[in-house]
Amino acid sequence: MHPELRLNSANHKKARRLMEARDLLLARPYTALELARALGVGKRTALRYLLEDLGAIEIGRQGRSPSYQLLQSQELSPVEALVTHSALRLLYHHTPGYEPTYLSALHKLARRLPQPAQTLALKSTQDLAQRTLPHQDQGQVMATVAEAWFKRQAITFDYQNPSRAGQRQRTLEVYFLEVSRTNLGMYVIGYERGYHQALRTYKLSRMRRVRLVGEPGAYTIPKDFDPRQYLSNAWGVIGSSGRPPLEVRLLFRPEAVYRVEEGGYPNLQIIQKHPDGSLEVSITIGTDNDNFPLELLSWVQSWGARVEVLAPENLRRRWLDEARQVAAICDRI
Repeated sequence: MHPELRLNSANHKKARRLMEARDLLLARPYTALELARALGVGKRTALRYLLEDLGAIEIGRQGRSPSYQLLQSQELSPVEALVTHSALRLLYHHTPGYEPTYLSALHKLARRLPQPAQTLALKSTQDLAQRTLPHQDQGQVMATVAEAWFKRQAITFDYQNPSRAGQRQRTLEVYFLEVSRTNLGMYVIGYERGYHQALRTYKLSRMRRVRLVGEPGAYTIPKDFDPRQYLSNAWGVIGSSGRPPLEVRLLFRPEAVYRVEEGGYPNLQIIQKHPDGSLEVSITIGTDNDNFPLELLSWVQSWGARVEVLAPENLRRRWLDEARQVAAICDRI
């Protein structure tokens, strides 16, 4: 190996160890020997990290050995800590499988929490190392899409659309990443400059062979692009990129009304409460290329017989047809 490359490699390894040491010392005190074992380095190297590189503070002793810690520059308030915890749990449930960089990011979030939340948050992510990714390059997909976004560099990829056979290549300028509220999947939103030449949304788990193309800084995200506006009619992630928003009218049975009135459903408006206690509501929602509110269908079906689709007609027909198919299956059992 060329001497300069060997030096750069050594510096990179040291930088990574220092970052790991910093995260550990923010979590709890360590002696030089404990830190050496955690990092896989010698005691003298660990001591140099503590005193020279990180400037850790001696806060006590374990027997005859001093223990050191880095103090948080700013403690989280209880509400800030709860928000951080909630973000960590959301990302944990989203994680498709073991990806070292992703897991490291979760651990960094966890180590910002006060005790006992910190220890429990770290423990709650331990099973991620045993999860398998849906496909081999899923971790690389996440890394490449993130790099493209931060560098404003276009990507090309093959996309498996569930409604069509085969895969089609796309070229995308990444504008935003969104976690769907309905399935916790991660989606990328951007300008597809090849086939569609329009804003489109793609699910990361359906992307294959993602590659960076062109130069960094090759595109600029338009100033009038606002993710709030784009997703304003989205139930999950299908927003204003499709056809004009559609109004869906639903009638909830009395036994389900209290759950609807608890709120938390985007773009839902109460129309009226009927004398029998049922509740009529409207939902403004984006549609797919067939002008169908596909993202809403599974949510409606999750209510079973406690809801009736009143409009539009295409959604009512689909809802009734699938309900009849389920009933037919039950009749055969």
